[in-house]
Amino acid sequence: MWQKLSGRGSRPRRSIGSIIVTLALVIPAAIVPVAISAAPAAAAAAAGEGPAGDAFYTPPSPLPAGAPGDVIWYRKKSDVNNASVYLVLYLSQDAQGRPNAVSGTIFVPKGRSPVGMPIVAVASGSVGLGDQCAPSKNPLVSAAQNQGFVDQALQRGWAVAMSDYEGLGTPGVHTYVVGRSEGHAVLDAVRAAQRLPATGLSTANPVGLLGYSQGGGAAAWAGELQPTYAPELNLRAISAGGVPADLLAVAGQLDGGIGFAVLAMAASGLNAAYPELNLDGYLNNAGRTFFGNLSTSCIESLIAYPFRKISDYTTTNPLNTPAWIARINEQKLGSVPPKVPTFLYHAWPIDELVARPQAEALKNTYCAAGAPIRWRSYLGEHATTIFTAQGDAIGFLADRFAGKPFTRSC
Repeated sequence: MWQKLSGRGSRPRRSIGSIIVTLALVIPAAIVPVAISAAPAAAAAAAGEGPAGDAFYTPPSPLPAGAPGDVIWYRKKSDVNNASVYLVLYLSQDAQGRPNAVSGTIFVPKGRSPVGMPIVAVASGSVGLGDQCAPSKNPLVSAAQNQGFVDQALQRGWAVAMSDYEGLGTPGVHTYVVGRSEGHAVLDAVRAAQRLPATGLSTANPVGLLGYSQGGGAAAWAGELQPTYAPELNLRAISAGGVPADLLAVAGQLDGGIGFAVLAMAASGLNAAYPELNLDGYLNNAGRTFFGNLSTSCIESLIAYPFRKISDYTTTNPLNTPAWIARINEQKLGSVPPKVPTFLYHAWPIDELVARPQAEALKNTYCAAGAPIRWRSYLGEHATTIFTAQGDAIGFLADRFAGKPFTRSC
């Protein structure tokens, strides 16, 4: 099943086992509708077909003028599960508010009217840092963490917008677990779905945010950013599981643990978003080789690095420096409690990759602020919980789209 994606050689599925699945998943009351315009953005009408192959992912330079969510270009792909599929390159913003281009995939069920059709932003789980790992380029590598969400959404007649995130497929390094970068990309994928004329979707369509692990963090960040960044979206609900809400707390468990590669990916992502952190200046020779390989690898290649420590690859641990700690703390969720019903869930009793106590702390912060939260624990560990909770996560969105009463459970 697993392809050779990173130059490290293929591995038989039985030798990958649950460790690959675990790493792959890491690293994500009635609502009164808002009165908003149903007209797609005029700029989207000018978007034409993009080039074939990898050239699709290289945006024009300079970037075209436009607003976040405007489609630069698109390509029609083969239908999937009786849904029309579009590859899109769209405008977004990085963590510091600068324009960038992000790729993604839009699915629209066929044979259904787009009027009133829910749009679900599926925030991808971890796929790696290499461009070849982007969900739109290689659905196989993201199947474990994303395919169930996509399939169930399409079966319910919902459109799906799935971002590749900044730097996956497109130029630059993926800004892994950088909250504002990922939140912008997720919200702008929904905008792109609404502005691509072929979809028939608009700002009147109800929207849900959905993700697990890296995707859970991205969905939660999108929820915190939406009121100010994308207020025109008709957001109804959020389902976010295995959320890395406090990266410092998560890092403590990963350094020297089974998920060390995830910690290294986070360091690479932060360095990509904030170049002044100068990760290279802290690396020893082994670290320069390791991070060079990491930048071109997909997630299943990372099982070679369990139980390593950041000190194995650095002369000084950057994660202990004030500059790094400040940027890491900027990724902490909780400062803007969600305004729409939100389902948070986590593995119990222990999550070996995304520490459970910090997720409970996020829930408690939101609940103390009076946010409309539902919380649930699932017996198991990080990898199993995406599957055991998947139906409930989708069902929560379905109930909110249907206008069913919401009961808060903090």
